[in-house]
Amino acid sequence: MTPSIFQRAETLLGTNVMQRLSSVHVVLMGVGGVGSWCAEGLIRTGLQHLTIIDCDNVETSNINRQLMATSATIGQSKVEALRKHLLEINPEAEITALHRRYSGEPLEGELKADYVIDAIDSLDCKLALIMQATSSSDITFFSSMGAAMKTDPTRIKVSEFWKVQGCPLARALRNRIKKSKDFPKKKFQCVFSDEEPIGNMGSIVQVTAVFGFTLCSLVINDIKNKVQA
Repeated sequence: MTPSIFQRAETLLGTNVMQRLSSVHVVLMGVGGVGSWCAEGLIRTGLQHLTIIDCDNVETSNINRQLMATSATIGQSKVEALRKHLLEINPEAEITALHRRYSGEPLEGELKADYVIDAIDSLDCKLALIMQATSSSDITFFSSMGAAMKTDPTRIKVSEFWKVQGCPLARALRNRIKKSKDFPKKKFQCVFSDEEPIGNMGSIVQVTAVFGFTLCSLVINDIKNKVQA
């Protein structure tokens, strides 16, 4: 690591926090309009070990909101395009890009992590990840609820999953969990917007990026609070 890259972050957070940030492993599921900006924030703040997972390729429709989506990256794997960008920020970071779909595999081996961040769109995959991540006492888990159909970034909030309001995705997840009677093993914090949804599935970067940066801040602040405890 080149110390000067993170001098301003270290001035704010302190040396001990930066050392811990450089040692933890974060697994980020989904690198679209929310996840790509979360990855950006983590790497720019000093995270050294990041695994990014997504099965999609960059499409023209992604350009309005996804960090690595440009006219030059159309058709490329999202995770590879993002990995290349992040290494331009810090070439010494260890970034593993897995171009595949998460379907409930155990969070161990190459997926073993200190932090798991959910930025998945698919309801089935998101629910599988919630159940996997909350079953481990070693993993700190944060989840993004729906960023689509929202236009006001000032309505973005953080709350425990069962207290999320105004989010159709959170409501759908809770309904499935109640119906199955298989509940998450521990509580977890979510980023969400309580803005009344607009009646279509469009999304804009002014909202998705704030979701992503808020997820990033949850990780950074959790590390800071644990180091300073």
